[in-house]
Amino acid sequence: MNISLTPTLEKMIRKKVDSGLYNNSSEVIREALRLMNTHEQLLFEEKRDRLRAYLKEGLASIERGEGVELEDAAAIDRFFAGVRRAK
Repeated sequence: MNISLTPTLEKMIRKKVDSGLYNNSSEVIREALRLMNTHEQLLFEEKRDRLRAYLKEGLASIERGEGVELEDAAAIDRFFAGVRRAK
C-alpha cells in the first residue's frame, strides 16, 4: 500500500520515530489507526448512551401522561416536520 501525506503529517511521523517511541513510520500509522478506531467506538457508545437516556426520558413522560398521540402517518409526518423546523 502506498499513501500520500502532507509535509506536516510526514514531519509528525518522523518526530514520533525520532523520539524512540516507534521503530518506524508504519508503527506510527498503525497506532494512529488503532487510536482512531478507539475514538470512533467511544463516540458511537456516547451517542448510543445519549439515545438510550432520551428514550428513557421519553418513556417516563409517556407514563406520566405527557405524551402526544398521533392518529395516522400524516400526523406523524406533520409532527416531525415541526421538529425539523424547530431546530
